[in-house]
Amino acid sequence: MLYQADITGAEPGDVLASWREAEREVPPFAEELVDGVAEHGPEIDLLLEEHAESWTLARMAALDRTILRVAVFELRHRADVPPSVAISEAVEAASELSSDESKGFVNGILGRIAREPGGAAEAGS
Repeated sequence: MLYQADITGAEPGDVLASWREAEREVPPFAEELVDGVAEHGPEIDLLLEEHAESWTLARMAALDRTILRVAVFELRHRADVPPSVAISEAVEAASELSSDESKGFVNGILGRIAREPGGAAEAGS
């Protein structure tokens, strides 16, 4: 849904609503991710721009950008998701779904974000 929103220029909430109208199954965790990335989108995109060393969001492949947005949301706002799990799942998704170079690209950006102060949400916060 987030990838669809990105490539079509639609709002993530509108894409989510269209999936429901089409009676497509939307797991609760997927809905939480869509809502969370949409709510924190400007903050997430700023972090990606700051840590993407010589890359702009517009230059990134849409799929990589979507994978990174979900992982940054999990790192920053989901204390129930350990940083190592958020990064590992993002790297695996990039490896399976995107280009050969995406795995290292995603890992590098997320590693830099996770290492900075406040880079990962803390349990109980």
